[in-house]
Amino acid sequence: MEKMVKIKIDGKEIEVPSNFSIMQAAETIGIKIPRLCYHPKLSIAGACRVCIVKVSKFNYYMPSCSTKVEDGMEIETNSPEIREARRDIVELILDNHPKECQICERDGHCELQNIAYSLGVRKRRFEGKRKIHPVEASGKSVIRDAEKCILCGRCVRVCKEIQGVYNLSQQYRGFDTVVTPAFGANMDDSVCIQCGQCINVCPTAAFLEKNHTPKVWKALADPKKFVVVQTAPSIRATIGEGFGYPPGTPCTGKMITALKKLGFDAVFDTNLGADLTIIEESKELISRIKQNQKLPLITSCSPGWINFMEKFYPELIPYASSCRSPMSMLSALIKTYYAQKTGKDPKDIFVVSIMPCVAKKFEMDRKEHVIDGNKITDAVLTTREAIWMIKSYGIDFTMLEDSDFDTPLGESTGAGDIFGTTGGVMEAALRTAAEVITGKSLKDVEFKEVRAVEGLREKIITIGDLNLSIGVANGIENAKKLLNQVINKEKEFHVIEIMACPGGCIGGGGQPYPPGGYDILDSRLLAKRAEALYFIDSHKKRRVSKDLPAAQKIYSEFLKEPGSDMARKILHTSYQPQFPRGIK
Repeated sequence: MEKMVKIKIDGKEIEVPSNFSIMQAAETIGIKIPRLCYHPKLSIAGACRVCIVKVSKFNYYMPSCSTKVEDGMEIETNSPEIREARRDIVELILDNHPKECQICERDGHCELQNIAYSLGVRKRRFEGKRKIHPVEASGKSVIRDAEKCILCGRCVRVCKEIQGVYNLSQQYRGFDTVVTPAFGANMDDSVCIQCGQCINVCPTAAFLEKNHTPKVWKALADPKKFVVVQTAPSIRATIGEGFGYPPGTPCTGKMITALKKLGFDAVFDTNLGADLTIIEESKELISRIKQNQKLPLITSCSPGWINFMEKFYPELIPYASSCRSPMSMLSALIKTYYAQKTGKDPKDIFVVSIMPCVAKKFEMDRKEHVIDGNKITDAVLTTREAIWMIKSYGIDFTMLEDSDFDTPLGESTGAGDIFGTTGGVMEAALRTAAEVITGKSLKDVEFKEVRAVEGLREKIITIGDLNLSIGVANGIENAKKLLNQVINKEKEFHVIEIMACPGGCIGGGGQPYPPGGYDILDSRLLAKRAEALYFIDSHKKRRVSKDLPAAQKIYSEFLKEPGSDMARKILHTSYQPQFPRGIK
């Protein structure tokens, strides 16, 4: 048990654990000290100095994020002098920052902007030489704007500590310091896996997703284009946050109505692609188990994970499921099956996907996702971009009535919904695999033992006479722990689910910046978003993927059967080792 110490904060005596920082201690009595570089899920940098406080016996200010409490310590967190010092620090940061708040993507969601307002910064007091860097926008997913960087180091730490990729670092010194991949490489030419977590934790707009809204507006205005949109499972659990709804509020019906008002000709559900993924993956898993081939089966629906595997674990490529992601499965069906049924030329169909994932923008441009000469996905919007488009069109989201997805690609099971949270892919697969293996319908379709928003879980699941060893990981650093056990033959698994982002898709790099009271990696926020998906699942008529009539019809009319030659052409893909440019 941690030793307790007695301290005094702003004249109030309290008792807190000795391992607390001054910032943590202050929060126990309702004092929130301003901060920029600090993030509760990352290591302490103490870089920005905005969180300074006065500690008795010291004649200089102390950073509250990195200073541990000591018995008898007397702390002053606010005074006219402290407030003025914090304001001066922020004014110095602003001196080296672009003057373009009104046209910045983070306007209204910028932590630097918010803290400047709260400290009373109303003009620029210091005018001097400012750093000048070109915007690095060559990448397919992630844009880096070094002029807006305040050198807080959050992006470096999330890439290292949560994702284990180590792509970013601070290079050069003093005024010339810049955050960049090694050797100043472009993002796509580096070991970046396109997950977008650097975007999520950046307090300004030094990192952003590639903007696809212009091409979507253009397609919607083109009378020759039939514009289709599909929405990922997690979007319905997070889009409401952009319109003032509490985290964890399901907004499926309003979301569909809003998209129809934007002018989309059809609104389809990526959940159907998730159900088809389960049908194909379950067949793949059962086949591998029976033939004792290439185990564990590793899920392939997370493009950030696929990018990581191809760059860091190419020896595991044969173990990954060959299934396309649910997004790419549905896009492929829209450009083939749906085009045939409606008599449309695939070239006249423009497919937009609304995804929680920045890496989906990278995925859509992979050469593997072309069928019969047609690129299957034409644009990917993040949840943030979709929210902006709805607001830009003057749609009052809160006043909308509910609508239903369009047919024939708008029907799905509850198993498709839970794809959006970590453990959901595994649970959905177990539901179908259990019924196929036992030949019996499940009385209770829920496998709650695989549900978790924490980063790592290992379980033995008994299905009939088979004991399935499963692993579930979210956040690449956690995934590495499972993968290294496989490579070193320390443990044997039948199936492993990996999601690149913390919490799974609900914590994706394209999700809304969180409302007040939450940090982007906050497990409470992720849990509320996950609860929304489980709520939707629990109220679905069908909850096992193989029982979906829409999926059965697609197989009978087009794909023939799971694993068929046509199914492999439309629903499956391949992967290959990838190396940063110039490295072999």
